[in-house]
Amino acid sequence: MPTSFRHRPVLAAVLAGAGTLMAGAAARAQEAAAPATTAPAVQGAVPHVAQGVTQGVAPAAQGASDAAAALATLPHDLSPWGMFVAASPVVQAVMVGLALASVVTWTIAIAKAVELSSAKRKARGALAMLEEARSLSQAAERVGFSQGTAAALVRAVIAETHLSADAPSRDGLMDRAASRLERIEAAAGRRMARGTGILATIGSTGPFIGLFGTVWGIMTSFIGISKAQTTNLAVVAPGIAEALLATAIGLVAAIPAVVVYNACTRAIGGHKAQLTDASAAVLRLLSRDIDRHALPRAQAHAAQGHGNSRAAE
Repeated sequence: MPTSFRHRPVLAAVLAGAGTLMAGAAARAQEAAAPATTAPAVQGAVPHVAQGVTQGVAPAAQGASDAAAALATLPHDLSPWGMFVAASPVVQAVMVGLALASVVTWTIAIAKAVELSSAKRKARGALAMLEEARSLSQAAERVGFSQGTAAALVRAVIAETHLSADAPSRDGLMDRAASRLERIEAAAGRRMARGTGILATIGSTGPFIGLFGTVWGIMTSFIGISKAQTTNLAVVAPGIAEALLATAIGLVAAIPAVVVYNACTRAIGGHKAQLTDASAAVLRLLSRDIDRHALPRAQAHAAQGHGNSRAAE
């Protein structure tokens, strides 16, 4: 066998080992070159990523700081008393005035309820006695010395009959007595209506006074917003709530005033109707006495005629 054919397998093995060594060297060369080529790219990307993260974090940090400042200035007590204490002096003055108006309303309501109840009870009793009486003298015995408007009506008519005792005619007695009774009724109505004008004033002006406090409080809140340079609702809400509290107190003062005023008006109207019935009863008694000639003038004439008859005898 020739020599070239004997060494051919050995040569093939050597060539295969050399190829393997060259492939491994090429792979190591690529691995060594890869970091070198990617490092500049990574180094260029890092600043951009850091800048984006910084730009994203900055607004979040600013919003967090604004929220923290808002929470720091936010009042912790948002109850009605806490809002009253935190309100501006003008709003506080409005709230105090409306609270005093509410106290006045309830005081007048209680006083008028007691006064009208007592007056109606007395008027009912006096009217029953006047209906049972048969003459002015009998009515005077029953109600003339008691307290109340009905007793004043009886006394006024009896006083007019005495003042008209020497009048030549009785035609104008009924008119004069009716005039006296009308004036007494009007005076009683004015006395009963005393204090209700305050209720009407509170009922009509209370909401507007509360609205003034609300407008002032909201204006103060907007001024605070401009100074704080933030539109966070946590900063705006407390001032607006304090302002709206003034309107709420205004309604609390006005609504009962209107209700009490209407109730007093109806009760006073009913009491005036009772006094009108009592006046009519007194005038009926006066008319009966005129027809019976039982008035002081008739009694005086009878006494004078009896004296003349005795002198003639």
